[in-house]
Amino acid sequence: MNAEPRPPPARPEAQGWLTRFAMSPRFHRLAARMPGLRGLVRREGAELFRVISGFVQSQALVALVEARVLHFLASGPMTTEEMSRRVAVPEAPLEVLLRAGAALKLVARDRKGLWVLAPRGAAFLAVPGLEPMVRHHHVLYRDLSDPLAFFRGQTETELARFWPYVFGPLAREDAGLAARYSRLMAESQVLVAEDTLRLVNLSRRRHLLDVGGGTGAFLAEVGRTCRDLKLALFDMPAVLASVPAGLRDAVTLHPGDFRADPLPIGADTISLVRVLYDHPDATVAALLAKVRAALPPGGMILVSEPMSGGARPDPATDIYFAIYTLAMRTGRTRSAAEIAALLHGAGFRDIQQRPGDRPFVTSVVSAVRR
Repeated sequence: MNAEPRPPPARPEAQGWLTRFAMSPRFHRLAARMPGLRGLVRREGAELFRVISGFVQSQALVALVEARVLHFLASGPMTTEEMSRRVAVPEAPLEVLLRAGAALKLVARDRKGLWVLAPRGAAFLAVPGLEPMVRHHHVLYRDLSDPLAFFRGQTETELARFWPYVFGPLAREDAGLAARYSRLMAESQVLVAEDTLRLVNLSRRRHLLDVGGGTGAFLAEVGRTCRDLKLALFDMPAVLASVPAGLRDAVTLHPGDFRADPLPIGADTISLVRVLYDHPDATVAALLAKVRAALPPGGMILVSEPMSGGARPDPATDIYFAIYTLAMRTGRTRSAAEIAALLHGAGFRDIQQRPGDRPFVTSVVSAVRR
């Protein structure tokens, strides 16, 4: 039986001064008694425990969502007993769950002791895409059931099988899976479109082609804002089959696989919305070359997706999205600088990086064909 590997001995002298203090139990005992440092130590301790308990918090959120607790409270206040009958959970464990929801500021108790929907819980119900995202997390949670095996690449992940469009033939063989992907993505595209259009001005553009745009949720939002913009959509035939009938009249559909087929010409702007992070660098480079070939001189490429913080890792994108794309086993979450480098290598100029106000929704990199 192999013994557990021993960690290397601590070398405080090799660390920065603040890290050296943090590695010292004596410093922690001293800081706990000093008024100037006591608050800092307590805040750092609370932050560490928040990290430790994060998984339990997310599981409590899943339970609240799947039991539809927030939906029931949206119709009015309830006692624990009333909620217990609605959600088929015994009162004692339900009380624990509701108090967890209160700690997460999703629900609250009013002066009468009734459970009510808190403003954060109301926002959760109102923001498109959040609930489907939480419901979908069971797949990612199972992939992370043995985290070390996952990061060692020893896990056959379910997410790698969930996204059929990445593997081309699967999308054509199983239209149901393709439609499942499209529905999930469409829920969040409203926010992505809103944030993208705040970052990029399309008023001087005449024809937008959205590549890999699913069932057209992004283009539908663009059409509401840019009414004079001609819209076109390129995606797998099985995906385009689910484009809503009303949108078909406003958008030109181009069925195809961007890894095997050339992109249609005629657009002066091509958007890649949550596309690049699904694919490895070689596929991305080939796609960018096709985009450049399809654009006229002065044509613009628009890349919109959650991006890594790069040199300053971002808690939302460098934890959630980076690990999610790792579980997909096909792409990765890139920084804006990495995307800019890929665009430069493909022959684009005037590359502009536009960090989003909500990086967990999207950021944007745009460029112009030389």
